Amino acid sequence: MVKATEAPRAPHRTVSMTGFASGQGAAAGHDWTWDIRSVNGKGFDLRMRLPELDGLEPALRKLVSERVARGNVSLSLRLTHSDAVEALRIDPTGLEAAITVAEAVQDAARARGLPIEPMRAGDLLALRGVVEHGAPPVSDPDALRSAILADIEAGLGRFVAMRAAEGAEIGTVVAAQLDTIEDLVAHGEAAAAARKPSAAETMRAALTRVIEAAPDLDEPRIVQELALIAIKSDVTEEIDRLRVHVTAARALLAETGPVGRKFEFLTQEFVREANTLCSKSGDATLTQIGLALKYAIDQMREQIQNVE
Repeated sequence: MVKATEAPRAPHRTVSMTGFASGQGAAAGHDWTWDIRSVNGKGFDLRMRLPELDGLEPALRKLVSERVARGNVSLSLRLTHSDAVEALRIDPTGLEAAITVAEAVQDAARARGLPIEPMRAGDLLALRGVVEHGAPPVSDPDALRSAILADIEAGLGRFVAMRAAEGAEIGTVVAAQLDTIEDLVAHGEAAAAARKPSAAETMRAALTRVIEAAPDLDEPRIVQELALIAIKSDVTEEIDRLRVHVTAARALLAETGPVGRKFEFLTQEFVREANTLCSKSGDATLTQIGLALKYAIDQMREQIQNVE
């Protein structure tokens, strides 16, 4: 829900790297089935299992790369002849070997006086390696390729829509995590402000004890060193940068196009500032807030790892 003091936020346009689609079709005397699926990856990696058909692979690679910018993608296509009639071809080498074996068997049987029937042609054809089975050649490869490409191109729309829908859900989750981070930053700022009086009093008391114990020490130098310690324990810059990162992250959620890599770099900056805040806290409450920030940022990073 948008707070009364907030301006309406832009819709989430993040795209997931996870998706799936499948389809089937028939044309030019052939049937086919295909499926495409993707998971998260550092870049774009497309692997395909396709039948031999001139021009199909580069055309499919172009189609997918135009719609997908990032992720490990696999596309498989199975092609069969509609008539389910296999082409038969005699292998001359296999036939010659089969005849040689048949003659050897008959000669060995006669030599031992064993009755044996003459080998018929059908017996030879039944032997392995004599007859090769295969699909008949494609009569119109151009028409078949065009039909397959049209079918898969339409299916890619479903594939992209699935990735977009899941990406929008991830965007909603990340937006809620950013709200949590923003609230923690505000609590951290309040805790840092609340600790200032006690921190200043602690330093003054420490300075008094040091001067009383060693009156000959250079007091201005001691004050300078304590001032440096105070500066090093100030978390104002970390709080300010975390707020800037939250604003930048919300802008990325509203961008169109691949933003996953940008978001990953931004989460690294979130982590760096949260770590520094914890190391400079010097206060139990502020340390707890810093640890909660690190946990929320880590949860957000897990979601971002699946954004295109």
